[in-house]
Amino acid sequence: MTTQTFKKRLGLSLVVTLLLLVASGVLFAPPLFAAESDVALEMNSKNIMWAVISAALAFSVGAVSAGFAISHVGAAAMGAMSEKPEIGGQALIFIALAEGLVVFGFITALMILGKV
Repeated sequence: MTTQTFKKRLGLSLVVTLLLLVASGVLFAPPLFAAESDVALEMNSKNIMWAVISAALAFSVGAVSAGFAISHVGAAAMGAMSEKPEIGGQALIFIALAEGLVVFGFITALMILGKV
């Protein structure tokens, strides 16, 4: 694959991801703003809105960073296993450690939502 093709595919995937994020925000965000006009309910709704946004951010950053880590660790593990097949178990442990980032993001999101 040439670098031009790679850049085009990367740009297209980023645009599609951004459009999906905007579409899901438009679809799922309106219930957060549907509080009654009472001032106390508006303040509570704003607090809930920021809590939900921060929980989503915690989980998404954990998931994206885990994907990044797994892609690099997995590639290195496959290269090492092609030369020395007996280290497959150790490679699996390193991949599982990178996968732990998703778990940390999920637990953090649950802790944030537990405070609401």
